[in-house]
Amino acid sequence: MSASAALAAAAEGGIIGDGRTGANLALGVGALGLAIGWLALARAGGRISAGDARVGGMSAITVGVVGTVLAVLHAATSSGGPGTGNGLVGAVVAIPLGLGAVLLGRRVLTRCRRAGPADRTPV
Repeated sequence: MSASAALAAAAEGGIIGDGRTGANLALGVGALGLAIGWLALARAGGRISAGDARVGGMSAITVGVVGTVLAVLHAATSSGGPGTGNGLVGAVVAIPLGLGAVLLGRRVLTRCRRAGPADRTPV
């Protein structure tokens, strides 16, 4: 198959799993956001001393929002219902993953804010 024929088949949706690509991307981004959120939460709790918890919390929020937006866009533009191979179920599962990453990041920032003023005693 030549390159032009492969591009034409891809444009027509002739590649197996083509409809699931967006959902898989959203699932991966949501899972990455959850992992970043858990690590940042461990840093904020004092269980891990590497890195800054506030940066991890902001990263988890950002990645979670991106994953949620990707999942919502894929769910809104997918044709057909669940079980048709278009990735609708994956997109529906990715939405709570992204929202969970946002909530974990927010929890980390709340913990950092509570610990902040006590650590900043005037000299």
